[in-house]
Amino acid sequence: MSMAMAGILIAIPASIFVLLALTWKVLPRGGDFLVVLGFLAVWLLGLGIAADFTKHFHDGVFAPNGANVFSFDWINIGDGLFHIQFSTWVDSITVTMIVVVSTVALMVAIYSTGYMHGEERYGWYFAALSLFVTAMLTLILSGNLLQLYFAWEGVGLASFLLIGFYWERQSAAEAAKKAFITTRIGDVGLLIGIVLLWRVAGTFDIQGIIHFAEEGGFDKTYLTVAMLFLFLGAVGKSAQFPLHVWLPDAMEGPTPVSALIHAATMVVAGVYLVARMMPVFDVVPTAREVVLYTGLITAVMAATMGLVSNDIKRVLAFSTVSQLGFMFVALGMGAVGVAMFHLFTHAFFKALLFLGSGSVIHATHEQTVEHLGGLRKKLPITTWTFVIGSLALAGIIPFAGFWSKDEILHTAAHSHPMVYVILAGTAILTAIYSTRVVLLTFWGEPKDHHAYEHAHESGPIMAGPLVFLSLLAISSGFVIFHSVGAALGFPGGILETIFTEEPEVFHFDPVFAATAVGMSLAGIGIGFAYWWGDASRAVRARAWAPELHALLVNRYYIDDLYQAIIDRVILGLGNIVATFERHVVNEAGVDGGSQLIGWFGMRLKFLQTGRIPNYALAMAVGVVVLAVMAFRSA
Repeated sequence: MSMAMAGILIAIPASIFVLLALTWKVLPRGGDFLVVLGFLAVWLLGLGIAADFTKHFHDGVFAPNGANVFSFDWINIGDGLFHIQFSTWVDSITVTMIVVVSTVALMVAIYSTGYMHGEERYGWYFAALSLFVTAMLTLILSGNLLQLYFAWEGVGLASFLLIGFYWERQSAAEAAKKAFITTRIGDVGLLIGIVLLWRVAGTFDIQGIIHFAEEGGFDKTYLTVAMLFLFLGAVGKSAQFPLHVWLPDAMEGPTPVSALIHAATMVVAGVYLVARMMPVFDVVPTAREVVLYTGLITAVMAATMGLVSNDIKRVLAFSTVSQLGFMFVALGMGAVGVAMFHLFTHAFFKALLFLGSGSVIHATHEQTVEHLGGLRKKLPITTWTFVIGSLALAGIIPFAGFWSKDEILHTAAHSHPMVYVILAGTAILTAIYSTRVVLLTFWGEPKDHHAYEHAHESGPIMAGPLVFLSLLAISSGFVIFHSVGAALGFPGGILETIFTEEPEVFHFDPVFAATAVGMSLAGIGIGFAYWWGDASRAVRARAWAPELHALLVNRYYIDDLYQAIIDRVILGLGNIVATFERHVVNEAGVDGGSQLIGWFGMRLKFLQTGRIPNYALAMAVGVVVLAVMAFRSA
């Protein structure tokens, strides 16, 4: 399939959404088969686009000569005064995102036919799923920032609908509102950044803005401010500090939603945006430094919170936030290929982990890890696929997560040694909480015997995606090797395909790799030491430092801080504005004017007596007054 026809990828789920939104109640099985077939078509066509992409490399450089662009006039005011095109743009970053989004979406759709079976709003769930995929594909294919922004908002809307799918539960409704409002803060920043760039560059076209910036068209201070506003949008959507608070609560949505939106697609939209605009960030190093240290803070904070969470999905949510922090650290160091490589591998093993947690919840109706245990005997497929995903997350060779995380650490070690030290410590924490959730869920003795007795392995329709994603969690990291990339038709490994300045050939460093694996194994060893058996060491550690445990359990009290600001500042200012509006604007301004006219009218009506002599007298007086005025003016 030609790259110029990439818009078809958007049209397929968009058509399915419209059809299902109108007719899901009368379609067989709520129309789920249409979604599965549609996503399968998107996946196959996406692979076709990737194949066409490989044909346009010349001497290792992507040179499509316009074959990767499709556009038509969308808005044209004043004969070009305000001109916007609907456009699609395909390059290495786009192809990576297409493969990730289409693959995970297909697996989630298949899995959902089993997991969501019997739900009251079964068909609407698949309609909302199609809406999300439509918006996400539009976002990654957009050739201009305004089109990207509309898709960005569409992703937020679809996320709101899916997080709040169980709207009758107050916790789900609150989580949906929290996600929507928190990400809106970032979205406002994104819009401001887009407008600031357009104001000087005179275009919304992404490539046009990049060329304008590289040629020095922007003032450096102005461009720094614009890119920081743009990055604020990425912070909100990708749950980075301090706007990370929405993602753990978003686990109130159905588990397949967590796998699609909060592990592999929506939350990496911010990473995609920064990677897409990296040539502009390179012009203003200060903004890029902000990206680096925001990611670093987020990676560390989220990893520590993942150590104490008891909800299996929330542990994975904190892990997602932390791994997104790793990606932003790579972007902050200018390593676009490395960041996109970790995005690529993380999507598969984290989707696997979320779907694995869904299998546990589906089998036991329990998601508190301290209430589980011993499930490896009842859920063998779920257990071993979950272990594979956990080993990939922990960074154990040869699983996919090792290769991408090792590249981030390697880049940091050569350019920011202190950042490397902090990330290495965070990698150890990652291995610890990965081991903790595996041991508490699948090993040891059952804590809730009722849940254990009723546990059963998922059927083929749910187990199939787990097995497929586990294969990707094992193998997807090998795309870093030149020979593997070349065998797939690319100019080389993924770092030779995704780059901003020049390709990077991967060289395996055994000593560095052994050090990274050693740190991960140390984390796994600590996890076994504390949570194997009856987890007595973990209990003693909690009793030894209750304040620290409370700090982590309460997420550094950031949610409480936000709630206090809302209660005491925002609502307080709201009451002041409401009082001013009620007493000054309404009562004095609007109602006061009408009441004043009524008061005068009430008193003037007494001049109308209905007696002819009174009117004659008034007329005579009026004539006399007019005559006096006339004589005086003469």
